[in-house]
Amino acid sequence: MRAPVLVTLFVCVLSDATTRHFTEEQMAAVRQRIKSMFYHAYNSYLDNAFPYDELRPLTCDGQDTWGSFSLTLIDALDTLLVLGNRTEFQRVASLLQDTVDFDIDVNASVFETNIRVVGGLLSAHLLAGRAKMELEPGWPCSGPLLRMAEEAARKLLPAFQTPTGMPYGTVNLLRGVSPTETPVTCTAGVGTFILEFATLSRLTGDEEFEDAARRALRALWRTRSNIGLVGNHIDVLTKKWVAQDAGIGAGVDSYFEYLVKGAILLQDEELLHMFLEYDRAIQNYTRFDDWYLWVQMHKGTVSMPVFQSLEAFWPGLQSLLGNLDSAVRTFQNYYSVWRQFGGLPEFYSIPQGYTVDKREGYPLRPELIESAMYLFRATGDHTYLQLGLDALESIEKITKTPCGYASVKDLRDHQLDNRMESFFLAETIKYLYLLFDPAHFLHGGGTEGDGSWEEGGEGGGCVLGAGGFIFNTEAHPLDPAALHCCGRHARDRQELRDVLLGLMQPSGQPERGRTEAPPPAPPPGPLEDPPPGQSESIVLKPGERKTPLLSCPVQPFSARLAVLGQVFSDDT
Repeated sequence: MRAPVLVTLFVCVLSDATTRHFTEEQMAAVRQRIKSMFYHAYNSYLDNAFPYDELRPLTCDGQDTWGSFSLTLIDALDTLLVLGNRTEFQRVASLLQDTVDFDIDVNASVFETNIRVVGGLLSAHLLAGRAKMELEPGWPCSGPLLRMAEEAARKLLPAFQTPTGMPYGTVNLLRGVSPTETPVTCTAGVGTFILEFATLSRLTGDEEFEDAARRALRALWRTRSNIGLVGNHIDVLTKKWVAQDAGIGAGVDSYFEYLVKGAILLQDEELLHMFLEYDRAIQNYTRFDDWYLWVQMHKGTVSMPVFQSLEAFWPGLQSLLGNLDSAVRTFQNYYSVWRQFGGLPEFYSIPQGYTVDKREGYPLRPELIESAMYLFRATGDHTYLQLGLDALESIEKITKTPCGYASVKDLRDHQLDNRMESFFLAETIKYLYLLFDPAHFLHGGGTEGDGSWEEGGEGGGCVLGAGGFIFNTEAHPLDPAALHCCGRHARDRQELRDVLLGLMQPSGQPERGRTEAPPPAPPPGPLEDPPPGQSESIVLKPGERKTPLLSCPVQPFSARLAVLGQVFSDDT
């Protein structure tokens, strides 16, 4: 395992020698190039592929891949606003409301539908105010895009109806889970729901979504091995591991990502504790010379000494927890692979220093660019901007076609494949743009859009969009302040209902023949206006006990996402 060390040292020296400092003007020029890239791909999709899910850039037509949702349009919606295009955002948001139907007889991936469709709609809903769309009273706790996200997520809930709470991998949107559906799914397919489902629950007040996601997470947590690792594929009915390779790449990656980001978004110590326990085992058993290998989950012995392109998210995740030294070294290893091929092959043999047979492709994935964005934010080192420029030029040179950008079938000879996945517009271009725009509103600045924050909630009593956005694994940004806002209003409404019901409950003896406590109140509904002529004041009847005054504290959102890992607010 000494060869990787030599590669790392060489790349570090090379980077130091060749990296230049980017001026504001140069960064602005790169952003314009990225915008041009986006619109070439986006307009090609609209002209040749809509309403299909994806563009086929070699034949200039479209295909359905993940469920016939016009997926690329949903996935790209928030990117339009990231690039500053409010007009097209508004048009597409309205178009989706009129054209997308989830009540269809289609088998859909539970994982992909959640991260791309539910996540994309939630993000667009939360950005609707900044896009100057007409908002419903009480936004962000209500709105048409939120209702679409809820409808899509509700179609996924039958998959969670298992003895363990871990979901099936596929669900029919009309009929639910097929009786012949396999119970085997990947680890990420079990543990990648807490961001979207908790956001839904806290915006709508329906706890069913967050409860389902948490039950799945806790069930998965209980299946870890004696040395603290999880495998790659599990039977959701029996909790038996079918594939016992443990690592941080394909099939597992976003599970670890959601433990960290869920801890930040929800201020949740349980999720952070889970990740930190896993991280100890990952560092002990899978890390070698700042590469992360695949090992047997029970023994810790190496099973696959390969780097997978999906693992490139890891340095960015480490930076969120303040593990910068390790993140930088691992990033340099991954960057060395990019420089070798002009992209990251799906599998790369670390001992051989070359691609793995039948895994030589690059489907325009974003993970290395994503990590570069986080590390540039954390360090200010322009090495990461150089990676961004390298990526931009590689994609333009190798993958551009007259009808968009094509996945690379083989990085050795740059053969192309007839597919442009929706994540190219949702993630790759978005992270690339944000890398070169450190003053963007998603970073807490205000260059794209007027103002750095917005009012929201009942009576405009919440501050939204002020920073601290959390990206789901499809790069859809979620605003923690919105969850706090709607959750606070829900608690206030429930407290008010409890007070009113308590005041209206007559005192005295129970009804004749009854000795048990009165039945619980029905589920709360919308508070109704009093009938005409009836006073809105509440007067105590003789003998009734006075209830303490209602307290509705307004607590400012205080979550912080610090470079050196300050995850929780002071009063957590």
